[in-house]
Amino acid sequence: METTEKKRGKGKRLIIIGSILGIAAIVGGIYYAKSLGYETTDNAQLDADILPVRTSISGYVKEIRFKDHQVVKKGDTLLILNDDEFQARVLQAEAALENAEANLIAVKNNADAGDLNADAAYLSSETTSQNIDVTQAKWNKVKEDYKRIKNMFNAKAATQAEMDAVEAELAVAEAQFKAAKNQYKASSAQSRGVKSQAIGQKSLITLAEALVKQRQAELMLAKTQWSYTVVKAPCNGIVSKRSVDQGQFVTMGSPICSAIDLSSLWVTANFKETQIDHIKLNQAVEVSVDAFPSLTLKGKIDSYIGATGAKFSLLPPDNSTGNFVKIVQRVPVKIRLVGLTEEQRTLLLPGLSAFVSVSVK
Repeated sequence: METTEKKRGKGKRLIIIGSILGIAAIVGGIYYAKSLGYETTDNAQLDADILPVRTSISGYVKEIRFKDHQVVKKGDTLLILNDDEFQARVLQAEAALENAEANLIAVKNNADAGDLNADAAYLSSETTSQNIDVTQAKWNKVKEDYKRIKNMFNAKAATQAEMDAVEAELAVAEAQFKAAKNQYKASSAQSRGVKSQAIGQKSLITLAEALVKQRQAELMLAKTQWSYTVVKAPCNGIVSKRSVDQGQFVTMGSPICSAIDLSSLWVTANFKETQIDHIKLNQAVEVSVDAFPSLTLKGKIDSYIGATGAKFSLLPPDNSTGNFVKIVQRVPVKIRLVGLTEEQRTLLLPGLSAFVSVSVK
């Protein structure tokens, strides 16, 4: 009886062991079948843009409006520097611009006046030119009268008084003609001088306009520097590692804090080089995060980093050395997360470990 019972107990154990092995074989087969259509790795972590927030000017910290690890929105004020000096620079630049604009108006008015003077000088010159024609005509007439009176005087038909009068008239007419020519030369020279002055006045307009543009640029620069006294959040996310205190003097480029852009979360997965043959762009990816086992994320293959991870190390390997040991390399792949909710974005932090499964069917 004891032998029969032992045989029965041994048979039950064999059945149980066989069942367990069968179940393990089935599960292993199912897992193997599934693994044929997937590439997986647990060498992965969440990533995001971490932006260093720095000052663009030097000055004293007037007010701090954030705390470490605070959630912020893009454009929120983080820091205010003392702006008295920069406000004064803006006022100074505004005054300089107003002065330059007034100077431009004055130069334009002078140029207009120069044009009018040039026109007047030209008309005056034309008038003196006409006077030459008039005095020449008069002189020619007097010369004819002189010839006639002289002939009459030689013929005893004219008196000495008439002869003296026509000679005087001839001398006056000649003098008037010469005076008209000299006056024309003078007026022409004056016209050319006034015209040159008008051209010079017009050239000053270009200089005045350039000065206005310079003053406008100086005002824009002053306003830009004034705006730098208010440091704002560059993105939606979390600010951490505050490194300034109220009343502290900071120089241009001093670090204020770091801003973690949670709107740009992605996963960096380091696949073995033997896996990447099956991994293509835009393939579907499932991501699970070690910190939140019940959370499953969806994603897409976005891009390859461009080199193996070892090539980005401080001392990249040199396989040309004599002591060569072949090691399977890891290729970083960027996975773009899709369909994230705002709640998930606040939970997921850069650096958390993840497990990714890429569907390569």
